[in-house]
Amino acid sequence: MNAAPTVGVFALQGDVREHLAALDRAGVHTLAVRRPEELARCHALVLPGGESTTMSKLARIFDLFDPLAERIRGGMPTFGTCAGMIMLAEKIEDGIVGQETFGGLDIVVRRNAFGRQVDSFETELEFTGMDETVHAVFIRAPWVESAGSGVEVLARVRGGEADGRIVAVRQRNIMATSFHPEMAGDDRVHRNFVEFIAQS
Repeated sequence: MNAAPTVGVFALQGDVREHLAALDRAGVHTLAVRRPEELARCHALVLPGGESTTMSKLARIFDLFDPLAERIRGGMPTFGTCAGMIMLAEKIEDGIVGQETFGGLDIVVRRNAFGRQVDSFETELEFTGMDETVHAVFIRAPWVESAGSGVEVLARVRGGEADGRIVAVRQRNIMATSFHPEMAGDDRVHRNFVEFIAQS
């Protein structure tokens, strides 16, 4: 892809503005996606943090759910953060009855996995392909309970009660993190995704 790709951010709910800014700095065209015709203009998509059940309901209301699921399964590069990771998982632990996901990632994800004791916290993570640690901001975050054989683990928590828990993964066209890279003032994870788009 010679020209800069257009990367959309699902904009019906969640921390949209921060992702748009990080992607702008990474050198791509950006678009807030609220309707199917906006999705059709995107080469790739970010699903932000927010509330996963609300995101799925709004996607249905705005006729975005099926087109989005179809594009993801068709190979569109997609990056989900926090609730976005939940929306990409094939299976959810502790989900609400009837909760829908777009799917595509062969993982079981646990909602609000870090629990009330550590609802929100920050830590340093070793992230595959990066020379220096990534400062990760977790807000009522999920973690990956289990991952299929085709899923590459990019980062795990080190130390504390959650030691060893998987918090970043990649599979085929999809990348996902439990944490919020857009909140850390470090664009390397977004740049990593932009490089991923170029390779797709």
